[in-house]
Amino acid sequence: MAINLPAGVQITAPIKPEWESILTTEALEFVAKLHRAFEARRQELLKARVDRQARIDAGEMPDFLPETAHIRNGDWKVAPVPAALQCRRVEITGPVEAKMIINAFNSGADSYMTDFEDSNSPNWENQIQGQVNLYKAIRRELSFKNENGKEYKLNDKIATLQIRPRGWHLDEKHVLVDGQRVSGGLFDFGLVFFHNAKEQIARGAGPFYYLPKMESHLEARLWNDAFVLAQDHVGLPQGTIKATVLVETILATFEMEEILYELRNHSAGLNAGRWDYIFSCIKKFKKNKDFCLAQRSAITMEVPFMRGYALALVQACHKRGAPAMGGMSALIPIKNDPVANEKALAGIRHDKTRDANDGFDGGWVAHPGLVPIAMEEFVKVLGDRPNQFDKQVEGSFGPAQWLDFRPEAPITEAGLRNNINVGIHYLGSWLAGNGCVPIHNLMEDAATAEISRSQVWQWVVSPKGVLDDGRKVTVEMVRPMIAEELAKVKASVSAQGEDTASYDKAAVIFDEMSLTPEYPEFLTLPLYEAMA
Repeated sequence: MAINLPAGVQITAPIKPEWESILTTEALEFVAKLHRAFEARRQELLKARVDRQARIDAGEMPDFLPETAHIRNGDWKVAPVPAALQCRRVEITGPVEAKMIINAFNSGADSYMTDFEDSNSPNWENQIQGQVNLYKAIRRELSFKNENGKEYKLNDKIATLQIRPRGWHLDEKHVLVDGQRVSGGLFDFGLVFFHNAKEQIARGAGPFYYLPKMESHLEARLWNDAFVLAQDHVGLPQGTIKATVLVETILATFEMEEILYELRNHSAGLNAGRWDYIFSCIKKFKKNKDFCLAQRSAITMEVPFMRGYALALVQACHKRGAPAMGGMSALIPIKNDPVANEKALAGIRHDKTRDANDGFDGGWVAHPGLVPIAMEEFVKVLGDRPNQFDKQVEGSFGPAQWLDFRPEAPITEAGLRNNINVGIHYLGSWLAGNGCVPIHNLMEDAATAEISRSQVWQWVVSPKGVLDDGRKVTVEMVRPMIAEELAKVKASVSAQGEDTASYDKAAVIFDEMSLTPEYPEFLTLPLYEAMA
């Protein structure tokens, strides 16, 4: 169907009648305004990432920026967070699918981060229907009925909404402004802010966001400038928008205080995005012959580089009066296996106990069934306080802690095969439109899939990529395993009554992404081009 597009705006995908309320002329004019104001800077910052990577590939190691020492040494704090974001002891996350939105809002969590990014497969249908779902949910109009006739509705008391748009590196290929693709992040933010910000304020909350994948304070400055423009455009006071930054790249760790400073009027703190953080470390130091991480199961929050990063994040946030949010344990409840389920729940309890005692003000879960356990552990530490902003972490953190990449072992055949299996399974689901997938009793998203393929690539390339039985990981070893694990994945998916059509393609992409000599920066970039 035809809609009235603003000058210079093209949409190259079908538009369903129910999407008219989102893809309005005024909303698209706002998206175009954001694009024209910030696209050149976005491209400059993406080029700066490439240049920085080339220096790291040549042997440069990250350190604090001398030109921003005055910020780290200065006496400043972020603007106070609003009442709706004071208590975030448990945050639940998930994609912008109707049933997930309702269950997350109703879960008993303090906050719900709805996701246009890593747990969402960004096909056109998901992105725009997700906008429709949020529009209805914010107005308490969203309901869902499954194939068995069970109906889902929002409770009277629901979690506080926060929204994660896509990262700076992702485009929205179906929307062009002046012949250029728009930023996926500005597209997601622009639509959801334009339609809902005032409604959210009227209902006692506000336009609250999570910002992913940033590598520098200059990227945070770009978001801050977009917020300033957006608030002016719709007539909201500056500082109304609040955003939490996911520290999920190794480079952002060296600029945590600078990132808070750039967003200080709009900051809702930082979050320890652990899975992407591990992926970022592998990606950044992929050509360093001295760097080689053990298999994923051995890289816990207790290993030196992860421990140092988490404590430094709490220190930076509380020093500046900002919330410090713990990350996601991938464990989920396990039906029909009480022993395995108890082990999983004990793992969640351990994770949230550590975070609470370290000073985090809350943490993430991926499943409504885990909210009570996580809440219990934070309440044990916080009591009836909504947060522990006053808790200060002592000590000094920097390269010595953040670049201590132990352990390097074990790397086992089982660990290698698990990476291949999870990678193929996730990619197949992603291509079929599902970006949040339970696999082997863990909730997987794009971040964990990135770890899977990156570790395989690294173990092939690195001289340290040797199995515990002495065999070197090679292309000749991995390629037959890809075929074997594909067969296992297809058998598993088929047994659940699902279509296996996308998994052969997924295996080809996994092979290309993990066995090519030149490391592809993001799995999601070629995947996105491969989808409709």
